Amino acid sequence: MAAFDPWDPDFLADPYPSYAELRSRGRVQYYEPTDQWLVPHHADVSALLRDRRLGRAYQHRFTHEDFGRTAPPPEHEPFHTLNDHGMLDLEPPDHTRIRRLVSKAFTPRTVERLKPYVAKLAGELVDDLVHQGGGDLLADVAEPLPVAVIAEMLGIPEADRAPLRPWSADICGMYELNPSQETAARAVRASVEFSDYLRELIAERRDEPGEDLISGLIEAHDEGDRLTEQEMISTAVLLLNAGHEATVNATVNGWYALFRNPAQLAALRADHSLVPTAVEELMRYDTPLQLFERWVLDEIEIDGTTIPRGAEIAMLFGSANHDPEVFHHPGELDLTRSENPHISFSAGIHYCIGAPLARIELAASMTALLEKAPKLSLAEEPQRKPNFVIRGLEGLRVTSAGS
Repeated sequence: MAAFDPWDPDFLADPYPSYAELRSRGRVQYYEPTDQWLVPHHADVSALLRDRRLGRAYQHRFTHEDFGRTAPPPEHEPFHTLNDHGMLDLEPPDHTRIRRLVSKAFTPRTVERLKPYVAKLAGELVDDLVHQGGGDLLADVAEPLPVAVIAEMLGIPEADRAPLRPWSADICGMYELNPSQETAARAVRASVEFSDYLRELIAERRDEPGEDLISGLIEAHDEGDRLTEQEMISTAVLLLNAGHEATVNATVNGWYALFRNPAQLAALRADHSLVPTAVEELMRYDTPLQLFERWVLDEIEIDGTTIPRGAEIAMLFGSANHDPEVFHHPGELDLTRSENPHISFSAGIHYCIGAPLARIELAASMTALLEKAPKLSLAEEPQRKPNFVIRGLEGLRVTSAGS
């Protein structure tokens, strides 16, 4: 197997041995198929996430021509308008301004207030799964929980929630390496439909504010500065996409890892106080976001290799989370691992604003499954999604027989 081949089914099934080979080759390597510089070591990834010579975007300083890049096709414009006004793809000063305003609405108190709702919903979803004797853990628990939580937080009525997951999945398809024209077309269509829906919802909340996050974003201001309508739309979409993609995949990747490590699962079943460290370890062990990209805004050097302005760096989160320089026996699942500086939520100014909520959701669903389905087991081997950047499963069939 090649050290890095994001389209090889064997690599996608288990990229971690290939990452070990990649790390042994050095701290940075150029990968021609995607025109990127791969960075596989934890120390470098962690440092570069905080390095202001790199950016998620470059158009705040340079044109496409300056970077030797081709502008996106005009037909992709709805996706890029939506994507480029969200915090994830902005740099200071816009990123700083929007994150500050969003933080006024998305407060720790707001997240803490959701805890009872999250626990109740997780319990109800698991009750339904147990009542049926099992099912698809992804479709029956992992997906509906975070989607409902973010929708509840944003103030999206229950009757309107069915398209949220399909819209999100189609938009996130554009974050894969070299997406196809068909993927781009789906992302554009979802961007238009999701934006149109949110525009109407924002108009309703302007007339009749509520206790929800959309109302909070409308009201958020700092020294007279407010979010534009497009910034509110992009923020809401980002919170939904980022707020459940990672949680969904962390849930199914995590339980699949537990089923393949029965001694660790048995230890967790015997001691539910391990749930907090188990959540962190499972996010490290099979990382839901494998790669995060940055543009080189000012020339940098890594281990004697000069990477010029205009280049793109691919930070390999999955590899960094298995770096033996940082993690003792990284290939082993250890739910008691207390020193666990994984970077699954990124770092620096783009550290995931929803990380506290994701942890609450993951802990709630894990606790509900441990308590209500103590004999949960794998019903059939799952199919891995043919994606690399966002790592997940097509489904996870389980049985709760005997529970």
